[in-house]
Amino acid sequence: MTRRELLQTAGLSVATQALASSSTPGLPGTQILDWEGDLSERMMDGAHRFVERKIGESIAQRKNYWARDVSSPEAYSQSVELNRARFRKIIGLVDERVPVNMERFGDNEDSALVAETGSYRIYQVRWPVLEGVFGEGLLLEPVRPAAGFAIALPDADQQPEQLPFAHRLAATGFEVVVPTLLDRTSLWSGHPDIHVTGQTHREWIYRQAFHMGRHVIGYEVQKVLAAIDWFHRRRLHGLNPGAKIGVAGYGEGGLIAFYSAAADTRIDAALVSGYFDNRQAIWSEPIYRNVWGLLREFGDAELATLIAPRGLVVEYSRTPDVTNQKGDLRTPPFDRVAAEFGRIDSLIAPGFQVKRLVSGDGHAPVEPGSTAALEEFAHALGVSAAIAPTAEIPEDGRRSFNPIERQHRQVRALENHVQGLIRGSERVREDFFLYKVAPELADDTWNTELRRKTYPAAKFIAGANPYRQYFREEVLGRFDEPLLPPNARSRTIYDNPRWTAYEVVLDVWPEVFALGILVVPKDIQPGERRPVVVCQHGRQGIPQETVAGNTAYYRDFAARLAGEGFITFAPHNLYRGEDRYRWLSRKANGIKASLFSFIVSQHEQILRWLGSLPMVDAARIGFYGLSYGGETAVRVPAVLEGYALSICSGDFNSWTEKVAATDLRFGFMYTIEWEMPYFDMGSTFDYAEMTYLMIPRPFMVERGHNDRVSRDQWVAREYAKVRWLYAQLGLESNTEIEYFNGGHTINGEGTFEFLHRHRNWPKRRA
Repeated sequence: MTRRELLQTAGLSVATQALASSSTPGLPGTQILDWEGDLSERMMDGAHRFVERKIGESIAQRKNYWARDVSSPEAYSQSVELNRARFRKIIGLVDERVPVNMERFGDNEDSALVAETGSYRIYQVRWPVLEGVFGEGLLLEPVRPAAGFAIALPDADQQPEQLPFAHRLAATGFEVVVPTLLDRTSLWSGHPDIHVTGQTHREWIYRQAFHMGRHVIGYEVQKVLAAIDWFHRRRLHGLNPGAKIGVAGYGEGGLIAFYSAAADTRIDAALVSGYFDNRQAIWSEPIYRNVWGLLREFGDAELATLIAPRGLVVEYSRTPDVTNQKGDLRTPPFDRVAAEFGRIDSLIAPGFQVKRLVSGDGHAPVEPGSTAALEEFAHALGVSAAIAPTAEIPEDGRRSFNPIERQHRQVRALENHVQGLIRGSERVREDFFLYKVAPELADDTWNTELRRKTYPAAKFIAGANPYRQYFREEVLGRFDEPLLPPNARSRTIYDNPRWTAYEVVLDVWPEVFALGILVVPKDIQPGERRPVVVCQHGRQGIPQETVAGNTAYYRDFAARLAGEGFITFAPHNLYRGEDRYRWLSRKANGIKASLFSFIVSQHEQILRWLGSLPMVDAARIGFYGLSYGGETAVRVPAVLEGYALSICSGDFNSWTEKVAATDLRFGFMYTIEWEMPYFDMGSTFDYAEMTYLMIPRPFMVERGHNDRVSRDQWVAREYAKVRWLYAQLGLESNTEIEYFNGGHTINGEGTFEFLHRHRNWPKRRA
């Protein structure tokens, strides 16, 4: 769409505007802006180029996070322990497991004994992992004392009963547990009273768990490690004391096996089939593989060094074909796998780790669980016996067993666990932030005083500063690249008897710029400095819609405020173009960044530039945003203290539930907004906690009773926390909420009064 079309879409009359061209004069002191075409699309293209460059740079920068010591296995393990701890955190491996016992279960229809051969028996088993969460699958128990212990993991779309190499290991003398993984169907992804979403079971759990600092990957690693707990306990108690423990997996099971061995040093060796690769395009894999900040510190080669000096076997087999799961899976070329495997020797001394890459003739893919790979795996576990050449899967003796019911139990247990975290998240966030900064506020005892003294605001503000940094770096993410000089370019976009509006472009990074419309009242006197209101559009919006056209959502609020004497600036934020901005955030996640990593830095540059203008009072710059712009209003000013006031319209609510709860029709679990979960945000910051970071600055909420983004009672409850804290700090006059009988729109009544009062600007007569 051309610029002319964009302006006409916003309802602007060509007769009342000066359409920009390369010769259109701009704001004094800036260069002429001569770009043509859709600048929002140009911005998006540049942002994608930027993040792809940063992903490319990540490999060389990973060394900054490591200090490997290969002088001895003990010294090495200690030297990488912080890396292992960070890895466990980002895959959601944070909950303490319950005591484990391997239960063989069945009934008259389906006996616990599933089948048996001359060398091993197969049992239906389950084992406790977390409160309410059980692993479930098969136990293959040799008739003689086990030569070793193994966890064998099928691909997500395989049943435990369908994994041939598990039977070959059992026939060789290994005791084998085969867990069930969440599959890629969608039968249970939803709520019976709402609808089935079409998300795979893996995505369904990923989306809700990610926001709570957990992950479908971490949950499945927990199931593996619980089985390791059982093996390890038996070994410690003198049963098979010399037997070693290994993990082997294919496809998604290969990922879980690989991550399990990297996370837990009790695992003596790992066999990874159909997974190992260069992860630089992890953003293009199915969304349930998205791991916050993975590429900043870990590629597959770096993860292999977390397994060192223990054994690692990588089997080049055909990857399961997966498409249209917000990412695809395809078999990588052997050369790419070999290059990543070879990179291990550039990170640790060759020979420090026992490892092997197995492929077929001419480096063709082999079948998962090839003899060569299984023998290397067995040797790494101290078993020299030849691997059984084949293993016929015995007939299943269960008469009414239904794997769909087992899958249902697995999905529902994980959903219930996450939903329990959501229900308890308010206290977790309070303990994380509020009661650490102001422990005196945790006193819930009945207060008999008629008037309670306030607490020192300065003490709270100082204590909150580290949380502001945490919020920016650990929740939103921050790019490690300095801002360029603004190099402002502008052109007059349209004129009005009371103000002139300029389209402005500012450099941010080589590929990224900030874009917006500056509206300047014509009655500013020489030497006068006025307050500024930054007026932020919502999802799919453009700055022009906040200035003219009288759209139902924005009601020209940037122009109306300019008519009252404020300088206004309407920036363009990147949430336009539907999935293009979601994929942008997804790419950024891999290097510990997000959509707001771009937006915050763009606004940082906007604030610098606005503050440099001769007619602007840099101490009186406020923010006012609707919808996704309202979301911006509680994120950007929470980080950038240059915003001296913030108004959130049409967005303030209980964000953790909005994003991750599964029993809400209007929640994001049932919408296309799959970028909304931010890793561990639900355990650290909701709207109240983000607002705490703005104290003592004025903050206001604008809420339409009929706005379907949320419910009045949710908004009121979350805002009550904000009001309460402002009051405890003696700042209650700095915050308020306005309800109006309308929908998802700028109301512009109480909020305008709030701006006049707190920006110290007299209200003008119409």
